[in-house]
Amino acid sequence: MKPTVVLVGRPNVGKSTLFNRLTKTRDALVADIPGLTRDRHYGHGRIGDRPFLVVDTGGFEPLAKDGIMHEMARQTEQAIAEADVVVFVVDGRAGLAALDKEIAVKLRRAGRPALVAVNKAEGLNPGVVGAEFHELGLGEPHPISATHGEGVRALVEAALDTLGPAPAEDEEGAAVADDVLKVAIVGRPNVGKSTMINALLGEERVIAFDQPGTTRDAIDIDFERAGRKYRLTDTAGLRRKGKVFETIEKFSVIKTLQSIEEANAVVLVLDARQEVSDQDAHIAGFIVESGRALTIAVNKWDGLDPYVRERVKVDLERKLKFLDFARFHYVSALTGLGLEQVFRSVDAAYKAATANLPTPQLTRALIDAVARQQPPRHGVFRPKMRYAHQGGRNPPLIVIHGNALEHISDSYRRYLESYFRETFRLQGTPLRIQFNVSHNPYADRKKPAEKPARGGHAVATGRKIH
Repeated sequence: MKPTVVLVGRPNVGKSTLFNRLTKTRDALVADIPGLTRDRHYGHGRIGDRPFLVVDTGGFEPLAKDGIMHEMARQTEQAIAEADVVVFVVDGRAGLAALDKEIAVKLRRAGRPALVAVNKAEGLNPGVVGAEFHELGLGEPHPISATHGEGVRALVEAALDTLGPAPAEDEEGAAVADDVLKVAIVGRPNVGKSTMINALLGEERVIAFDQPGTTRDAIDIDFERAGRKYRLTDTAGLRRKGKVFETIEKFSVIKTLQSIEEANAVVLVLDARQEVSDQDAHIAGFIVESGRALTIAVNKWDGLDPYVRERVKVDLERKLKFLDFARFHYVSALTGLGLEQVFRSVDAAYKAATANLPTPQLTRALIDAVARQQPPRHGVFRPKMRYAHQGGRNPPLIVIHGNALEHISDSYRRYLESYFRETFRLQGTPLRIQFNVSHNPYADRKKPAEKPARGGHAVATGRKIH
């Protein structure tokens, strides 16, 4: 089993920069703004032949008694409890702070192996920059530069050496990543995405707080259900463009959109107690454009009377008609109502998105669809479709070949999409149809020169023909 290395420290000391350095990714948001990271963020690292898990945490303020800083402190304390070794990151340029001493007290009481990483030490004398941090009582400080990578390898090697010899590597290794179904949980702020994830996992894995915008980064969580491995991504709520004022929220929007594109399937969470907004439709449209398998969870369904529930369903059908291929589930993340069915639909949607559609069956379905309803004429010609084959998966792409297909109307395209979806049971995934027009091999040939009329003149010679 891979050892777990947890990064802790007060806000803005460079924990997320160090996380990105160790994982060789840009998964954690980095900006010169205190409090940017709020939830635990997991990643995979490797030093030589020793793999490990690394956990980024929010700025640790152990004395906070309420509000979001208290919730962040709880998350950090839980990460410390799960750690094999803790790396306490401090700021070498700012020097020893009172909050550093409070964190050191917490770490000594936790009883976990801990090392002090004196960050931002580039260009400074190593002996001088780390001297005052001996006061923390956690052993020899390690001067590093997370930005430039100086001293990072030695730090991690020292951290792993506290755990003894490396265990044998898991034989599953890289194959695990191929088995994991990546599911992004997206929606507007405060619709209950984090609460839903906590309900699925059975623990407070991410902060659920009654304040829009609590989740800022895209947080990956691995878990297993019914023998299948999943990677849930809790994303920041997407606001309307005009509402995104903070630099942090602009970063969060980018991370959310990236999470949608990188996911295998998406769960769009809506709030049953608020009207469907333009922003909900905008998020849904981006998911469809990205071609992701989609399941919709209408949250906060508990406590609504029958009249309100019926009105919500009518509103959803009217405003999100373009999502008629997806399954809608009416759930309560707080009580767990309907969440089991959500994941059944996620599995089914991903299966549909990656389905294998044989050419003979596609062509037979195309012939049957045309026999039932022919495409409208364009002038004196009617488009003629000859055969179809699969051009891609996730989302499924059906390529149709024939003549004059550039004149197929949008309404007939939708008819074909509906027919293919029903025939091959492709519910839960967008379906794309591409028309390939057969090229006329004689179109580019030059026409033969016309013979001059009898009694006329030969153009080339100018002589009169007798």
